Amino acid sequence: MIVIYHNPRCSKSRGCIEILETKNADYKTIKYLDEPLEEEKLAKIIKLLNIKPIELIRKNEAIWKDNFKNLEFTDDELIKVMIKYPKLIERPIVINGNKAVIGRPPTRILEII
Repeated sequence: MIVIYHNPRCSKSRGCIEILETKNADYKTIKYLDEPLEEEKLAKIIKLLNIKPIELIRKNEAIWKDNFKNLEFTDDELIKVMIKYPKLIERPIVINGNKAVIGRPPTRILEII
């Protein structure tokens, strides 16, 4: 089953849902702002995405600019920051088995479905 870490207010997240529905994909949504991720789960997602934690940070968010922009962090520290402030997590994240992509643009999910 495909899993999408989703924010209904995000047009890219909604675009990914539309693609999944068009493809009649079996998927589950997780509203990550309402259901916070645990550190271990987020670390696993980052590994599936094959990126560094800093690449999953939404650097234009006021929370980042006001509190973290000019600071240096280890990967583990960045994961803790994203857990505390889930709004900083880039979205949507779509996982299909052992493959994952950030759905920006939404058509990127076609690579894994």
